[in-house]
Amino acid sequence: MRVIAGKCGGRRLAGFNGLSIRPTSDKVREAVFNILPRDFPFKRVIDLFAGSGAMGIEALSRGAEEVVFVDMDSKAVSIIKKNLEACGLENAVILKKDALSAIRYFSGKGPGFDLIIVDPPYDTSLFHETVEAVDRAGLLNSSGVMVAETSKRAPLKAALENLEITDERRYGDTLVYFLRPRAKDGES
Repeated sequence: MRVIAGKCGGRRLAGFNGLSIRPTSDKVREAVFNILPRDFPFKRVIDLFAGSGAMGIEALSRGAEEVVFVDMDSKAVSIIKKNLEACGLENAVILKKDALSAIRYFSGKGPGFDLIIVDPPYDTSLFHETVEAVDRAGLLNSSGVMVAETSKRAPLKAALENLEITDERRYGDTLVYFLRPRAKDGES
C-alpha cells in the first residue's frame, strides 16, 4: 500500500495483518482521486472508518488542509499515527470513536466538510447507517463530495433527503458512490 500522488506520492504505508480491516486498494484509491477534481478544492476532510488512514493521507498529500481520521480500533489509531509520521504530515486529528458518534459530534458544529470518506467493513449494516446519518446531519459543505465505498452485494438503496448520487463506479467487488448535496429550491 502506498500514497498515489501529491507531496507524499510513492511513500509506503503500514497496513494490517489478517483480514479484520480491509484497506481500500491502491487501484480503487487512485481511481477515486482521479475522479475528484484535479485542483483538489477539498480543504477539510473526514475519513470515517479510517483503518490505515490511506484515504485521508492521500487527501493530505494532494493538498487538503485538515483531515479528521475516525476509527474506534486501537490498532488502526496506532497505524494512522505511524503513517502520518512516516509521511511527515501534521494537519490531522485522530478520533478514537465509532463513525456514528463522530457524525453526531460534528453535527451542527463549525464548518462542514468538503470531502467525507465512508468505507465501513463490508459485512455489516454500517454502510447504509453511516450514509443516512451523514445525510441527516448535514456535514457536507454545499460544494462538497461524499465518497462512499461498499461491496457490490450491498448497493446503496437508502432514500436520501439532502444528498444525491452523482456517480457510481464498480471495481471488482467494490462499489464506490459519489454523492453531493441536492440543490435547494431556487438554486441551480
